Amino acid sequence: MSLGLLRFAIALVFLYFIKRKLAPKEPLQLRDIPLLLGAGFCGVTLYFFFENNGVSLVTASEASIVTGAIPVLAMIADWASGKITRNKNSGFPQLKARQWIGAFISIAGVWLVAGVSFAISGSILGYVYMAGAALSWVVYSLLTRPLFARCSRIYIVFWQTVAGFAGFIPFSIQEINRWGSPNLPVIFHLVFLGVFCSALGYWLYARSLAVLGMSVSSMFINLIPLVTVFFGFLIMRDRLTFLQLTGAALVIGGVYLSMLEKKHT
Repeated sequence: MSLGLLRFAIALVFLYFIKRKLAPKEPLQLRDIPLLLGAGFCGVTLYFFFENNGVSLVTASEASIVTGAIPVLAMIADWASGKITRNKNSGFPQLKARQWIGAFISIAGVWLVAGVSFAISGSILGYVYMAGAALSWVVYSLLTRPLFARCSRIYIVFWQTVAGFAGFIPFSIQEINRWGSPNLPVIFHLVFLGVFCSALGYWLYARSLAVLGMSVSSMFINLIPLVTVFFGFLIMRDRLTFLQLTGAALVIGGVYLSMLEKKHT
């Protein structure tokens, strides 16, 4: 959790200067505070609490399988909130079915890309933690969506980062006795995580969430293991198997079906 505190401290500084440039006259509004606090705590603090604990108990591949369920969870939440089925008397439209199929196809692709077996090898508690991370991300998306109608994207992400950063503080205090002096490579890694993975990552996701909606945006999360394997092949010279290539095709196909749903609506 101290790692989360440091990376989001860096993200906060980076986002502050972006906000000064893009939305300098957009002050914090009292009516936005509950949603910003809830989304920031769920999507930043709780998400990384569950994920960091989860990956310490199961393999990274198995963790990616659980987070691969985020699109389906997002669609269920989207449906429950009345976003997908606009006409309750229209039954179960084909486009909606295509989106569900795309989500499950992408999950199957993640299984193959991750290269895991179908046997459960990790701790049950680890899977519970990863499920908590997936649910936290869905709640974050639900709480963020109402803000788009009245707030800029940088305003939303900046104040959510403030809330998430504050949420890390009590956890980090408990880890003080484990702190050490980071060397230069570790500092560079922290800066990369803070600027690209935290600040820019959340900002770009918020922008896509506003344009594509929660169900479609969440589908792109399943591209993460695909991109990881691809760059592992390019940079680390990792070997790609036929099953991983097949899984990559399934992930891309699932996302494409989801985008067809969006285009037709």
